[in-house]
Amino acid sequence: MSEWIEIGSVEDIPRRGARVLKTECGDIAVFRSADDRIFAIDDQCPHRSGPLSQGIVHGWKVTCPLHNWAIELVSGTAIAPDEGCATKYPARVKNGIFSLQLDPSHFASPILKVVST
Repeated sequence: MSEWIEIGSVEDIPRRGARVLKTECGDIAVFRSADDRIFAIDDQCPHRSGPLSQGIVHGWKVTCPLHNWAIELVSGTAIAPDEGCATKYPARVKNGIFSLQLDPSHFASPILKVVST
């Protein structure tokens, strides 16, 4: 059963940037859009597993740094004509703190790691 887990301050993520949440089940890229929305998807492009956290955030999309696939941050889906999907995780912000809805088996303790933006 999934539960909301507090991860950190919205201010920990630069606007139009990302941070990586290391989990036992793989890395999750957490993005902040220019309008301060928080999105979380697997840190692997559905094309060739490129690190989406190192991509360029534009609007509510991120472009993979390896092959320029654009991925919708709201859904994790690749934008046509590309096809594929990165797993999306529900995110919310309360009082400047963002939380993700995750299965507790993902990790014992989450760690945000600074990555290139």
